[in-house]
Amino acid sequence: MQEPLKVNTGSPLPGIKPLGETVRIPRNILEVLRDQIFGFDTYFVTGQQPYEGGVIFKGNLRGDPSISYCKLNKRLQDRFGDQYKLFLLFSPEDNKPVAIVVPKESVQPEPSSVPEWLAASVFGLATVFTILLRNSPALQLNFPSSFGNLKLLLDGLPGALVTALILVGHEAGHYYAARNAGVELGVPYFVPSWQIGSFGGITRITSIPQKRQDLLEVAAAGPLAGASLSLLILLLGLLLPPAEGQGILVNATAFHDSLLVGVLAKAIFGESLKEGASLSVNPMVLWAWSGLLINAINSIPYGELDGGRISLALWGRKVWSRINGLSVALLGFSAFFSDVALYWVVLAIFLQRGPIAPQAEEISPPDKGHVAAGVAVLFLAALVCFPFPFPFT
Repeated sequence: MQEPLKVNTGSPLPGIKPLGETVRIPRNILEVLRDQIFGFDTYFVTGQQPYEGGVIFKGNLRGDPSISYCKLNKRLQDRFGDQYKLFLLFSPEDNKPVAIVVPKESVQPEPSSVPEWLAASVFGLATVFTILLRNSPALQLNFPSSFGNLKLLLDGLPGALVTALILVGHEAGHYYAARNAGVELGVPYFVPSWQIGSFGGITRITSIPQKRQDLLEVAAAGPLAGASLSLLILLLGLLLPPAEGQGILVNATAFHDSLLVGVLAKAIFGESLKEGASLSVNPMVLWAWSGLLINAINSIPYGELDGGRISLALWGRKVWSRINGLSVALLGFSAFFSDVALYWVVLAIFLQRGPIAPQAEEISPPDKGHVAAGVAVLFLAALVCFPFPFPFT
């Protein structure tokens, strides 16, 4: 008589909650998986940990992880069809590769539903209002009057259109990259902000990316598209003088708020930009600056923000968890000096803290080109968020 199988509670996968009732894998299936699916040429099993929602196989990974995964996945599908889903991940205990098999229905992400579209529409309308308000200086001084003064609200239309273009460009980058990588995305939720117009969009990944490189491609494409567009508009604004009566008076102190903007402004304005002086700048400078900030705060390496997904894809789950703590500490510190940081850290902790659901094969690192793109996004975010520390002389 066989001894009863000791089964751990919960799911063996990080970041995934079982959908509906948990489905245990029968003992005879566990034996088939161990003895017939895994082998010396792919993954040699030395132990197993059954869970209510799957099983973890410990052992030794043989050969290239991506090739071994393909072999194992093919054997699994040939034997069981689409009943089970295979994952190759690093163990959080010893950082060694483990193989995880779960019933497919327990990890199949839910598609976007009609109520989700409705909620996204409400958030979108609120965002339209806040970006109009953000670009209407007269209304910012008297917020309640914005509800009864359509003309003044529409005065912010040019800036609102630029902000909307940057937001759409950011999300379009995500969707274009997701289509190329075979990743499905949910409905974007645009988060309104009275300080900068919008905090950007929150977009769920509704399928399981195949590998870390796919996650990196999708996560980095949005900030690269949005920041590139913002940077182009910023340069145009700095180079083109404002039209008659359209200039915005900006004190030189404001350019200390961003290292990137401060460097570019000093390079273009030259001696005209000095401490205590005020400049009449093209409105495009402020519109683009908001766009850069929106992309930068979404590129902070925390949780399920674009930057969090990028850091996980670049360096793995263990390093990502450590970076999370550092990012929260820095955001908390900056919240003492910036109301934008204060609101953003609260939103990020409550809405985007993670954990990030696993990719099917998380062992293989991204290639050099994707790594360069991911690092560029994080570096650009730092340039936008860090202050310009030198005096304008």
